[in-house]
Amino acid sequence: MNLSRRHFFKSAAGVAAGFASLRLVTGCSRSSDLTSGKTTPPGNFELPPNFEYQIISRAGERMSDGLITPGSHDGMCAFAGESGRIILVCNHELDAPNKAAGPLGKDNERFASVDRDKFYDTGYGRRPCLGGTTNLVYDPAGRKVEKQFLSLAGTMRNCAGGPTPWGSWITCEESTVAADVLYERDHGYNFEVPATDKMELTRAIPIKAMGRFNHEAVAVHPRTGIVYQTEDRDDGLIYRYIPRTPGRLLEGGRLQALKVRGVKSLDTRNWRTPSVSVGQRMDVEWVDLEDIESPGDDLRFEGYYGAKAARFARGEGMWYGRGAVYFACTSGGYDRYGQIWKYTPSPSEGQTGEQSFPGKLELWVESSDSDIAQSADNLTMAPWGDVFVCEDKSGAKLLRITPDGKVHEFARNMLNSSELAGVTFAPDGKTLFVNIQNPGMTLAITGPWKALEGTVPEV
Repeated sequence: MNLSRRHFFKSAAGVAAGFASLRLVTGCSRSSDLTSGKTTPPGNFELPPNFEYQIISRAGERMSDGLITPGSHDGMCAFAGESGRIILVCNHELDAPNKAAGPLGKDNERFASVDRDKFYDTGYGRRPCLGGTTNLVYDPAGRKVEKQFLSLAGTMRNCAGGPTPWGSWITCEESTVAADVLYERDHGYNFEVPATDKMELTRAIPIKAMGRFNHEAVAVHPRTGIVYQTEDRDDGLIYRYIPRTPGRLLEGGRLQALKVRGVKSLDTRNWRTPSVSVGQRMDVEWVDLEDIESPGDDLRFEGYYGAKAARFARGEGMWYGRGAVYFACTSGGYDRYGQIWKYTPSPSEGQTGEQSFPGKLELWVESSDSDIAQSADNLTMAPWGDVFVCEDKSGAKLLRITPDGKVHEFARNMLNSSELAGVTFAPDGKTLFVNIQNPGMTLAITGPWKALEGTVPEV
């Protein structure tokens, strides 16, 4: 039996708002694309019939620049390269102590070969930060990796991020470590990395105007260049950065937080007293934030208590597609199994006219069954409109959610208990890439994607 989201996603009700509460209908089977019960190759990753995968990146292998492929593969995006090539820009969620999984060797012995002027935090030359990004050039026709190299270095816990319309990747630090005797520089920033096949290290320049907080992911509104941001905190905010010049993020801009119009400090988490129901659409306004450097790591408190912005439960993956921004909140919902939200920008987004035509926020799905969905993390949109979502839990699944909110189990990690991350489609839609974070590998998945287009599960 295939289930619509109204059958297995709990719609929480706000007592003050007077909404009705819906609960999960039990006793129904879960919807799944996995009907063969087989893996290809056996034991690693289960896929639907006629789909297959290839491992194209493994932690610990030597890269084209002589460095080591870092581990903890996380957020990622695929860009179009020359002659049909695909350029993958991949985050690596590492910090300074992770030498065994870092790009510089088990004892950082390759540190001398890296341009330290482009390195963000060298740890006074003794304890370099090991987070960053790698670029991988893949030939889908020959199913061959042509090169892989370190593209950003010296950052901390590069978790997720997002692509820009101008051909770069914004990588986000999920850390607010401050400079001290171990760290030369403050962390908690975003960095921009070109999606290029040119084998060189990008100079690591923090985009400080986008705020210092526990960053997770971003999505860019292509028409305006506005950047939306999630924060991986149990009490985080959703941010909006309006750059002074679209496409030039380092030139400064305004940082704002999402506020539900007419509701002060709305707690969207639905933990104790449910306040938002599934399918409910709310008008949004954006409030300015001032202390964006946040030396006390309290920007979210300024937003929630001071500016009366809305609060979210661990904002994670984010993606712009088909006129809306989708983002996951890993621990949202009454049972804390996770939520996925949808924000539709105003026709006058970021301009004075948006007061008359505000953007809309909708709680798209909220899980009340861990077997169906739990801990939604990185997500992306397929060319035909389905949203693919990685789970961050043991026995992680890759979920496929149709535009009307119906959920399928598309794939399952059979290798180990690691989370899945970095899901992204090639620009031509023929290859889906996804990471198994630990021990650190990237899979390229191919198959009959056309068979999934327009899939409408039975109710």
